[in-house]
Amino acid sequence: MSKSCDIKGIFWDFDGVITTEKMGSPTITSYISQYTGLPYDLVNTEYRKFNNDMLYGKITHQDMWSAFCEAIGREVPYEILSEAFLNVKLDSKVIDIIRECKKKYLVGMITDNKADRMEAILENTELKGLFDVVIISANVHSRKTEERIFEEALNQSGLVAAECVFIDNTLENLDAPNRMGFKTVFFDDEKRDYDLLKF
Repeated sequence: MSKSCDIKGIFWDFDGVITTEKMGSPTITSYISQYTGLPYDLVNTEYRKFNNDMLYGKITHQDMWSAFCEAIGREVPYEILSEAFLNVKLDSKVIDIIRECKKKYLVGMITDNKADRMEAILENTELKGLFDVVIISANVHSRKTEERIFEEALNQSGLVAAECVFIDNTLENLDAPNRMGFKTVFFDDEKRDYDLLKF
C-alpha cells in the first residue's frame, strides 16, 4: 500500500502477525497436552468448546477450568496456564518493524484474545511497553468482525479511522475496519512478506 503521510497510527493483530502461529488457542492446548501427556486432539477439542465465550469476555479461564479438567479427565493445576500463555513464538522481524514504526507513529494492538493470556504475554516478553494502545476482545466484548472493537481503538488512541492502518492475517477481519475508513493490510502468515509492514 502507499506510504501515505496522513498515517498517524498503526494497529497490529497478534496471533499470526506478531507471532508465527496462525492462532492462539493451539499454543495453549499444545502446552497442556505436553504437560499432561494427553492427546492434543482431546485437549484442543474440549478447550475450544469454551473458546468463543472467553474471546468475548463472557467467561474467563477460571470460570471454565473445573469443567475443562473434568472433560479431559485430568486435574491440571490452574497455575500451569501461566506457562501455557507464554508458549508463543514471537516474530523478531515483525517486532523490529514495530519498534521502527513507533519512532514515527502511535502503535497499537487489536486482537481477538483472552485478557489473562495477553496480559501475561505483554508483561513477560519483549513486547512489554512496546504498544501505546492494546485492545483485547475479551475486555471490550467485541470481536474483529465487528466495528465496536475498532471504535474502542480509536477512542483510546485519539485518532480517526482515516489516520490508521490495521494489519491482520485473516481477510474477514479487515472488513469492519475497511468500512470504517481504516487503511488495511492483509499479512499472509505463511508468506510473511515483511515489506508490507514497513511504513
